[in-house]
Amino acid sequence: MNVPTELRYTESHEWVRPEADGIVSVGITDFAQDALGDLVYLELPEPGSTFAVGAVAAVVESVKAASDIYSPIAGTVVAVNDALRDQPEALNRDPYGAWLFRLKPDDSAAIDALLDAAAYREQLDSEK
Repeated sequence: MNVPTELRYTESHEWVRPEADGIVSVGITDFAQDALGDLVYLELPEPGSTFAVGAVAAVVESVKAASDIYSPIAGTVVAVNDALRDQPEALNRDPYGAWLFRLKPDDSAAIDALLDAAAYREQLDSEK
């Protein structure tokens, strides 16, 4: 299972990448896309939406099931990856390159509370 070391992770299988401008990109992990199967539809948040930690921010649907995507940190959506609306399968091909939305964090230190790659790998091992 691919778990890039430069990212942070949630127990619900979202990844977070801090960007140079202080914004964070959010996506789903390789584990999540593999578990869901072929993705066919995405419901993305609107720019300007604000979310608390753990709030449902997006929905991904596959041929198997629909799954909520939770906001890993509190913040305001500043961008969504509109290209994924027409090509949700891009998440299956490159889950770490295909971000879902970008947040301006309410508190950038909140990222430090997320799982690092080693802790996320441990969680994956315990779920097997």
